[in-house]
Amino acid sequence: MNFNYQKATEALNFFAFRAGGRINKMKALKLVYFADRFHLRKYGRPITNDDYFAMKLGPVPSGTRDISLLNADYLDPRELQYAAAVLGSDGFDIVSKKPVDNLHFSDSDNEALEFAWVTFGAMPEFALAELTHAYPEWKKHEQSLAVHSRVHMFFQDFLDDPALDINKCFVLSEDARRDRKNQLEDFAKLAELWN
Repeated sequence: MNFNYQKATEALNFFAFRAGGRINKMKALKLVYFADRFHLRKYGRPITNDDYFAMKLGPVPSGTRDISLLNADYLDPRELQYAAAVLGSDGFDIVSKKPVDNLHFSDSDNEALEFAWVTFGAMPEFALAELTHAYPEWKKHEQSLAVHSRVHMFFQDFLDDPALDINKCFVLSEDARRDRKNQLEDFAKLAELWN
C-alpha cells in the first residue's frame, strides 16, 4: 500500500472545509486517523495508506502531517505543488483554498470521512489527542514513548478493540477481524514481491 498524497491532501481539505474553511492541524490529523481506522476496519484498507507513528499526542499519519505543514523538506515537489494549491497554513491551522475534489475518494472513503467528522468533529484537538490514547494501536507503545519520540504503528493493531467503552470506529465480528488481518497479510506479501 503506497501513500496517496492526493487523498491525504483532500482529506485535510475535507475537514478544513467542514470546519468553515480552517481547522487546527492536530485536530485534522486526528480526524484523518479516525477516518482511516474506520475504513480499515469496515473495508480492509485505510484511505490514505499513510505510515502511522505513535507519538506523545497520539497516532500521527506521517505523510499527512508533512502535507499539513506544507513541509518542503519532506515532500517531493509534486506532493508540495498539489498540497499548496489546495491548502494554506496559518500558524496552527490548515486553511482550505478550494472545494474538496471528491474525484479522489471512493464512496466508502467519503463514508469514513463523514463518520470521523460527525462522530469526532465537535471535539477540541487536545480532547481528541487524549481520546486516541485509549485505542490499542497507540496504547501498546505508551511505555516506549517515555524513551522514543515516535514508534511505528501497524495496521493489524487497528483491528483490535479499545478496552474502554468508547467508539470502536466500526464494530468487527471475529470472522471479519480475521478476514481483515488476512487481507493485510496479503497486502504485505504483495508489497514484498514488488520490492
